[in-house]
Amino acid sequence: MKTIAIIDDDIYIGDMLKEVLIREGYAVLRAYSGTEALYLLSKNKPDLILLDLMLPGLSGEEVLHCIENIPVIVLSAKADVQDKVNLLLGGAADYMTKPFDIKELLARITVQLRKAELHGHSKILSAGDLMLDIVSFSLTVQDHPVRLTRTEYAILKLLMENPKQVIAKSVLLDRISLDTPDCTERSLKQHISNLRRKMQEVSGADYIETVWGIGFKLAEQKS
Repeated sequence: MKTIAIIDDDIYIGDMLKEVLIREGYAVLRAYSGTEALYLLSKNKPDLILLDLMLPGLSGEEVLHCIENIPVIVLSAKADVQDKVNLLLGGAADYMTKPFDIKELLARITVQLRKAELHGHSKILSAGDLMLDIVSFSLTVQDHPVRLTRTEYAILKLLMENPKQVIAKSVLLDRISLDTPDCTERSLKQHISNLRRKMQEVSGADYIETVWGIGFKLAEQKS
């Protein structure tokens, strides 16, 4: 069941939204001020947030700046185009002007939740005892943290995103070039050697398989 947080000090609108969302099969969280919203979000991580701008305490704009990795649909009486542009550029996923049509809102909620699923907001790649958090750029091997360089992280991320595929050297270099322009064909072998060594020091296992004459792939791991 997906959870939606309603952050709005208007009791009538909040109650109406809660009733509709529950009827549609969602769980609902409520906050009536900006300060209460931050406390709520420190204890819970909803799948989507409906955010009013005119809140007591912290404004909706201030709350928006504190929200990360959760789609936010702004619901506001402000109809100025520049306000909408600023909020969308400031992190909002969508914007609806009050009063709004509830069927349209439900459709937009469905779209944003679908996008969140496609982009995987959990942002955790796992393979056996490897866990790669692509939000914090951190790796754990058998629950032990392993420090990676930027290039090592990019290599491992690509291999874990394609766990059953052999990635040719040229493809690997091309795919990570935007993040690691310093990595060359000559240095790639050393980067992979260093990455292997760091993970082996924790578990003794070799997580990267070399396919001679082609490239590299993630070694099969027990789940």
